[in-house]
Amino acid sequence: MIHRHLNHSDWTLAAVDDVIARGRLDDWKELRDAAVSRADVRDRILRICAAHLADPYAQRYHFWDHYVRKQPA
Repeated sequence: MIHRHLNHSDWTLAAVDDVIARGRLDDWKELRDAAVSRADVRDRILRICAAHLADPYAQRYHFWDHYVRKQPA
């Protein structure tokens, strides 16, 4: 996914948030693969999701928070 306002391809907090909020299935698969292989990406996902968990309708963030927490360390 080409992130709006981002000019690099690393998994920054903004990139993670952009993929969770606006990404399509292929983007989510790419984020999943990064989360499986990189602990820093998992930490960023949890950090982004924490800001949205109070909203019960932010289902994408609830999904990713649950997914990352269930992954083996």
